[in-house]
Amino acid sequence: MGEQEIQDDITGEQLRLFMRNLLDDLRALERMLAEGWIETGVRRIGAEQEMFLVGPGFRPAPLATEVLAELSDSHFTTELARFNLEANLDPLIFGGDCLSKMETQLQKLVNQARAAAQKCGANIALCGILPTLRKSDLGLENMSPNPRYFALNRAMTKLRGGAYDFQIKGVDELIVKHDSVMLESCNTSFQVHFQVDAEEFARLYNVAQAVAAPVLAACSNSPLLFGRRLWRETRIALFQQAVDTRGSSHDLRERSPRVSFGRSWVQRSVTELFQEDVARFKILLGGDLDEDPFAKLRANEPPKLKALRLHNGTVYRWNRPCYGITEGKAHLRIENRYIPSGPSVVDEVANAALWFGVVNAVAHDCEDVTKVMEFEDAQVNFLTAARYGLGSEFRWFDGREISARDLLLNELLPAARTGLERGGVDAADIERYIGVVEQRIRTKQTGAEWAHRSLAALKGKGSTGERMSALTAAAVAQETEGKPVGEWRLAEATEAGGWEQHFYKVEQFMTTDLFTVTEDEPIDLVASLMDWEKIRHVPVEDRDNRLVGLVSYRSLIHLMAQGELSKRDDPIPVSEIMKRELTTVEPGTTTLEAVRLMKEKGIGSLPVVRDGRLIGIVTERDFMDIASVLLKEKLET
Repeated sequence: MGEQEIQDDITGEQLRLFMRNLLDDLRALERMLAEGWIETGVRRIGAEQEMFLVGPGFRPAPLATEVLAELSDSHFTTELARFNLEANLDPLIFGGDCLSKMETQLQKLVNQARAAAQKCGANIALCGILPTLRKSDLGLENMSPNPRYFALNRAMTKLRGGAYDFQIKGVDELIVKHDSVMLESCNTSFQVHFQVDAEEFARLYNVAQAVAAPVLAACSNSPLLFGRRLWRETRIALFQQAVDTRGSSHDLRERSPRVSFGRSWVQRSVTELFQEDVARFKILLGGDLDEDPFAKLRANEPPKLKALRLHNGTVYRWNRPCYGITEGKAHLRIENRYIPSGPSVVDEVANAALWFGVVNAVAHDCEDVTKVMEFEDAQVNFLTAARYGLGSEFRWFDGREISARDLLLNELLPAARTGLERGGVDAADIERYIGVVEQRIRTKQTGAEWAHRSLAALKGKGSTGERMSALTAAAVAQETEGKPVGEWRLAEATEAGGWEQHFYKVEQFMTTDLFTVTEDEPIDLVASLMDWEKIRHVPVEDRDNRLVGLVSYRSLIHLMAQGELSKRDDPIPVSEIMKRELTTVEPGTTTLEAVRLMKEKGIGSLPVVRDGRLIGIVTERDFMDIASVLLKEKLET
């Protein structure tokens, strides 16, 4: 998408012109397939590494522009957010020492990025979703200053017709609304490419779809978002919802999300996928398209197919078809987009080796995977793997029910070894990388499981923010040491850093698990909530979740002292006792400002609101907890 100038405010005439170019590209591709223009007999592999920039407290650091200037290397480029970076690896011929070469270059690029980040006061974190992210990090001020990202955001938001709604349920549940595509920037991946011949594309693409679930189960590394424990690979749900241009409606019309696993097996060629995407998905962006693909063909040159590639860049299949040109020859690739970033460089290359090997082996041993597996089973398996990781149960070939661990250990790891051998990959590399995956599965410690185990060990130690920082710090330290996640120790509370990193702003320690009432409910309920939950302040909301008042323990005691409760036979509504004129703060308010407000106003709590809606509360007790942390640290030093 970055190859040409793009625009989102296209006129009707420009839209028609772009569509004509897009259809011309499709017809040109069909001709190229028929006439043998696509490179054959060559297997290439490649990868794109996305990563997070982190600063103090291992929080996201919006320094991509500064780090890229320090790097000054064409392998690196921007991503959606200013706290993301992307590194593009050089393509390699599949075979020999290609995997160790991939690891060597990948480690070199990560080291370069880390050195440049450190000069800017930051570091690099490899993880599918950064645990320390907060919703306040996702404003448009943190979008990379590249016109194409702003154009994409405007186009998607316009097509959707409003804000983006997110709902993901795992151990915890996340229900949130956001006004831009910036939640997509919470995701980073290790995208792997596999070049295939045109004649075998349909067969290998179907195999890639069939094996996606067990591969994903083996490499899950994104179990947390905003402190919530969600899916083992939460990126799958988050990405789909982050760029979903479908608005809700009362009808039952089927509409496909722009991020998807797909709807059916491929029957004949790659053009089926491109045609379906053109048929189903509106054009989001236009661009400067100065190429006549048929003129290129007449000149015996492969066309760039700019319109097709631009549109393909706005449709996000988890296994995405790609067209490209290398050394003057057109080729086709399958791009694996579901493998997450991290936990370490060696883990990522091991994940790639697993995918290359399994696809190669199954394609060799199974004439037609569509004859032994229903597409719906492949689709359900993929979602199951995203939710449960290695704890998944799959419906496999010929309808067999099998656990993810048994399938991987007994069938797919041996198949991966065979597939890599058939590809001519060095035996030492096969053993190294498939061995990394096997260790991970036998110890039941993927990146996602390591995070869950670490959180269990950290339970009750510090605030949620401190636990997320400790988790990220431990991951960065062990990734820097080069250890695969199967060997990682659990995170420790001491790795979170000093208290200053975790209590600077209200959002870092506010209570978000709230007990509220409406103004029509009886004060008896308020009294009961205070007794049951040991709280001294109960917010009052309307039916739209807007804060309209607050009942304090002090006001309830005052009412009892006046004997009002005994004078009334009917239940007293909350509206008669609640305080309506409230002092509130936003989540980004500093702790010092919150303390000043409470002291100045003589109040014991501060509701935290965003756009009039209650999202949290801080009380005197919270500040006492902070004080106790400070005192403890001072005594220890």
